[in-house]
Amino acid sequence: MKAKIIGVIIGIVFLTGAIAVAVQNQGAKDIALDGGKKGEVNFPHYLHQDTIGDCNVCHDLFPKTAGIIKDLKEQKKLKKKQVMKKTCIKCHKAKRDAGEKTGPIRCSKCHVK
Repeated sequence: MKAKIIGVIIGIVFLTGAIAVAVQNQGAKDIALDGGKKGEVNFPHYLHQDTIGDCNVCHDLFPKTAGIIKDLKEQKKLKKKQVMKKTCIKCHKAKRDAGEKTGPIRCSKCHVK
């Protein structure tokens, strides 16, 4: 009887872990984002998913669709530098100010021509 209970508990723990791994790191590992005139931004998508943990931080602003930033800019639904200033730089500066490891805050460190 005890062996069955232990087996069930181990099974639940294993299944919970497998579900957690399946939920994280969705989408492409790295994404080339439209960075306007300054050049593309190579975006380490999995790194951000692991660090932030909440997809809505970014995806409340734009849907999970390839090329969406460029499309929203063309439709005038996304202001110039809106993503960069209000999302990326804001988060990176907050982490830096908290003494945490963070990403770049200078244009040339992300945009590649």
